[in-house]
Amino acid sequence: MEWNFQRAERLAAALRAGEVTSAELTDQAIARIERDDKAINAICVPDFDRARAAARGADQARARGEDRPLLGIPVTVKESYNVAGLPTTWGLPPHRDFMPAEDAVQVSRLKAAGAVVLGKTNVPVGLQDVQSFNEIYGTTNNPWDHGRTPGGSSGGSAAALAAGFGALSIGSDIAGSLRTPAHFCGVYAHKPTLGLAASRGMVPPPTPALPADHDLAVVGPMARTARDLTLLLDVMAGPDPLTLGVAHEVALPPARHERLRDFRVLILDEHPLIPTGSAVRAGVNRVADALADAGARVERHSPLLPDLTEASMLYTQLLFSSLVARFPIEAYERLRTSAAALSADDQSLHAVRLRATVFSHRDWVAANSRRELHRHGWRQLFAEFDAVVCPITPTPAFPHDHNPDSMQRRLGIDGVEYPYLDQLVWAGVATMPGLPATAIPAGRSPEGLPVGVQLIGPMFEDRTPLRLAELLEQKIGGFQAPE
Repeated sequence: MEWNFQRAERLAAALRAGEVTSAELTDQAIARIERDDKAINAICVPDFDRARAAARGADQARARGEDRPLLGIPVTVKESYNVAGLPTTWGLPPHRDFMPAEDAVQVSRLKAAGAVVLGKTNVPVGLQDVQSFNEIYGTTNNPWDHGRTPGGSSGGSAAALAAGFGALSIGSDIAGSLRTPAHFCGVYAHKPTLGLAASRGMVPPPTPALPADHDLAVVGPMARTARDLTLLLDVMAGPDPLTLGVAHEVALPPARHERLRDFRVLILDEHPLIPTGSAVRAGVNRVADALADAGARVERHSPLLPDLTEASMLYTQLLFSSLVARFPIEAYERLRTSAAALSADDQSLHAVRLRATVFSHRDWVAANSRRELHRHGWRQLFAEFDAVVCPITPTPAFPHDHNPDSMQRRLGIDGVEYPYLDQLVWAGVATMPGLPATAIPAGRSPEGLPVGVQLIGPMFEDRTPLRLAELLEQKIGGFQAPE
């Protein structure tokens, strides 16, 4: 039997029933990678020998009567996670030989749950792109169209899932890095509530793997079904055992509803700062129609929605002030000169980005205070609604664009070009306030490319958008293998 595209839940049941062994699943996955990954380049660091050994160990454990959530299931890991014995580079050439001494906390949790790690998946340089290419490992192609990006920065993981290279993967997200690749490749991803899943060991080399909190950034699961996202999130969720985990355990509340008809959903398909492409708008409307058809309460406007323009400005300020914090002083001085040359009247996103790169601590504290007002606004909105459905980016996957200056790139939306980085505003809707967001497939573009949407839920109520994703999968369908 061909197992490579089966959901993780099905694989777990088959392993428990003795229909297949982990060794067989692992050999099938490796054979598929060796056959197909030359064209896709998703698996940048294979670890096949240790994977086969882990699979044999999983089969032996099952023979002894053990049963763990992911026992014997082949998975992949984003390159940015530390895995003992494998390089962690973040695509940065000076660190191509960096070898961490221990696993990231999430890799440890995968292994403790019994997963078989096939290898690492490709990323952009420093995880700072909506594409996945770097000098060390080259370019990852979208399995649906090799001339297009699979997204970034978890693009290798999304491409691997779409191509049948393992049943699950783990990635990270600060600017849509889980959700955008899922949208571009037709798979599922979940950006957890900020702080829900520990991220120690997911740090740029050679930074020590300390239990630091990183603003905006989360780690999260990727899969080919919504139920598999929940399966993997249950493995990943929980505080770092070195800090809050000393005193706290996770007890996520159940989903607010179990039936589509009971959900109250706000639909957003327009952003004040960038148009929504026709293919993505059609995907949002498809989900809205499915919800209405099932009897859910569907609204398209609410005075409770926090202002999206101010939210985008705050997100841009918080994001870019964080991203440049480790830049060399020479680069910082160049940015400061460029920011000083801006007109005071220039309030474009480009200007906001540039000014944010040279934020003072006082500036950041002011932005963070405004963020808290937005969080309060979202709490009020989620007293009236259970979820918000909106785009992840304005377009399906776009052609590779390796211009080294991302400020000079352009994104085509229905024939009109816009600044490349402006597409991040939709990711920021959930990221800035730290809300959970589940990316789901929502159809195809006229060119046959996958189109996804995100389901945003209340803070720390991650099971609500995940359950909504599961119900929508039953209603409109889910993952389909690339044609």
